[in-house]
Amino acid sequence: MKVFTQSVNFNADKELIKFVDEKVSTLSRFHDKIVDAEVFLKVQNTSDKENKITEVKINIPGSELIIKRETKTFEEGINAAVDNLKRQLKRSKEKHRDSLIS
Repeated sequence: MKVFTQSVNFNADKELIKFVDEKVSTLSRFHDKIVDAEVFLKVQNTSDKENKITEVKINIPGSELIIKRETKTFEEGINAAVDNLKRQLKRSKEKHRDSLIS
């Protein structure tokens, strides 16, 4: 699966990009028809501690899954988004399997 990562309002270092790629790539174990993933890492210029926005979009045939998280660190946001997407991908795959059976 191809993972496209974009950083908005800052330059992401290689370690962060590598972390994002590794984490998001694990999602391919939960759904075999994932086309690609788009990850947007944004920094909001606010005084809030939770000013890092992580948005992950997974493209699968027939639909797309989008998760958006606001956290203190991008690593925290990626972990939360990936956990949520695992559940969504499992649900999506089960629905697809159920529709084939009926």
